[in-house]
Amino acid sequence: MAAAAAAAAADTLWEDRDVRFDISPQQMKMRPGEVLIDCLDPIEDTKGNNGEKGRLLVTNLRIIWHSIVLPRVNLSVGYNCFVNTTTRTANSKLRGQTEALYILTKCNNTRFEFIFTNVVPGSPRLFASVIAVHRAYETSKMYRELKLRCALIQNKQLRLLPKEQVYDKINGVWNLSSDQGNLGTFFVTNVRVVWHANMNDSFNVSIPYLQIRSVKIRDSKFGLALVIESSQATGGYVLGFKIDPVEKLEQTAKEINSLHKVFSVNPIFGVDYEMEEKPKQLEDLTVEQLQDDVEIEADEQTDAFVAYFADGNKQQDREPVFSEELGLAIEKLKDGFTLQGLWEVMS
Repeated sequence: MAAAAAAAAADTLWEDRDVRFDISPQQMKMRPGEVLIDCLDPIEDTKGNNGEKGRLLVTNLRIIWHSIVLPRVNLSVGYNCFVNTTTRTANSKLRGQTEALYILTKCNNTRFEFIFTNVVPGSPRLFASVIAVHRAYETSKMYRELKLRCALIQNKQLRLLPKEQVYDKINGVWNLSSDQGNLGTFFVTNVRVVWHANMNDSFNVSIPYLQIRSVKIRDSKFGLALVIESSQATGGYVLGFKIDPVEKLEQTAKEINSLHKVFSVNPIFGVDYEMEEKPKQLEDLTVEQLQDDVEIEADEQTDAFVAYFADGNKQQDREPVFSEELGLAIEKLKDGFTLQGLWEVMS
């Protein structure tokens, strides 16, 4: 049961990887390991709910905006979807022409643009909080992503991440990814398992518990082996390791499963950022949603996301201009956009 729950958790983590609109109160709650870092109030969702005061919650995985009057009007944007964050002038119904936070995102090959305006004049906290926490997320991917051939080893020792502890180091472990196998060293920590070849430190793999679906002992052409299956989000890798003697193999499998189970209860996402002023607990900020006396059609699809398309307000083609980069005429780009930036979104 514990293994099945851990596998399900590895494949159902969506908070940092998805853009969702009008989510349920349950989805607004913090998942295990998710931490509320800052709460900004009042914040206007200038793109989709211009003129309406709301609250912006900044966690270690995503930002959540919801209307103060109607909390069911909300959105959740995971940091892994962020493409670019900038500050530009926006036309706010509450503030008029003012500086706002622009966030360009990409989710499932669809681009969304979000614009948030701080209703309180002269406060840069909105920009500082979101940009700083997103930067902390970007620089801590080793906690959350399966990595191959990275700079993991220094002087034959594992380069530890903050809050990481080594529980076991096993010499003479064969990686069974090739026909001959590669001899190396295996590390078991509180956040991941790591293997590297003894002859070449750069030939390595780092598998965080966050992306492990299962850890089992299976038979192979090399004999009994430790088999680690990664989540579908990482491509569903199946990695085999030969550990001798069998007693050590069984002990290692048991240890990894135990650490994985403990980790799943309270994951470490690696986004370490603290505000000087501690935000209130989410439960204290949540407004109870009143049930409307209406019947909702189950098959009816919401179009709340339409307002957030990156070019959703476009009514007609913009004037053509000559592009020196391309050597031909193109439609004039929106303010703040560059050809290079658009190519980066496409890639």
